[in-house]
Amino acid sequence: MYAITTHSASLCGFPVGTDLRWETERRLVWNEQRHTSDECELVYEISWVAEIGVWRRFLRSQHKVNG
Repeated sequence: MYAITTHSASLCGFPVGTDLRWETERRLVWNEQRHTSDECELVYEISWVAEIGVWRRFLRSQHKVNG
């Protein structure tokens, strides 16, 4: 189970009108070193690449949720 939050953002260097957003998901991620599941917050950047007509999505950050 996870939650998604979407944020719109504008970065320097991207042309005006570029569709760029951030998604934050909370997921249980397996920790191989400790052999446990940890709740982590994953932040993805999602943007449209007009030149090739596709969306790109990649992980920008990941950190363990305390609590």
